[in-house]
Amino acid sequence: MNPSTPSKSAESRPAARGIARRESRAARGRRAAAIVARLPRAYPGAECSLVFASPFQLLVATILSAQCTDKRVNMVTGGLFSRWPTPALLAAACQSELETVIRSTGFYHAKAKNILGCCRALVDRHGGEVPDSLPDLVKLPGVGRKTANVVLGTAFGRAEGVVVDTHVGRISRRLGLTKQPDAVRAERDLVKVIPREHWIKYSHWLIDHGRAVCTARAPRCERCPLEDLCPRVGVKVGVKPKPRKKDRLS
Repeated sequence: MNPSTPSKSAESRPAARGIARRESRAARGRRAAAIVARLPRAYPGAECSLVFASPFQLLVATILSAQCTDKRVNMVTGGLFSRWPTPALLAAACQSELETVIRSTGFYHAKAKNILGCCRALVDRHGGEVPDSLPDLVKLPGVGRKTANVVLGTAFGRAEGVVVDTHVGRISRRLGLTKQPDAVRAERDLVKVIPREHWIKYSHWLIDHGRAVCTARAPRCERCPLEDLCPRVGVKVGVKPKPRKKDRLS
């Protein structure tokens, strides 16, 4: 059976709608385990969309990815790292020159300021190396828990938390795994129910799921591999999908 088009009885749909209102934390954990068991079959190639060759490159690329597509970031970082290949060289860059290079990613003034501050901190505090601990990462300018978790999980393979971006937050709320609109609070809920061995991949799976099926305005519930596990919190019934535009990458 194709996991993208699972067979379901008519009775499973209304039953799933009421899940979030009545389940215990233990039941939510069992449902979360069932969800993460299906996602790798639906999205076996899910991985970080940012192109990078080192933890330093991933750190800078993730800072640039705020309010910007990964595709656009990848178009910019090739030239950026050719010009400033190390934290020390980038730390010494002129902010106006850096802003010119990253302008197309949006919010370029704030991003340039954060990148320069981050690189200077890497040089001054860490010998030009990206630290592999959450407390050290979040002390760097421009680095919050989301960016730190991206770097720790994708560059170092360390599961210290769950990356909660727009897709992950939206879909996790629809799945009834959290009610929190705030990313930090949502992460606290998710780490309680998602098995730790899936913390890194969970965000990659949900990002792909958010682009392909569980879109923001009109989720394609009829083709969802999680339909019988999802209470569809906040989903408007009867909204037909619009013709797909180019998806934003998170």
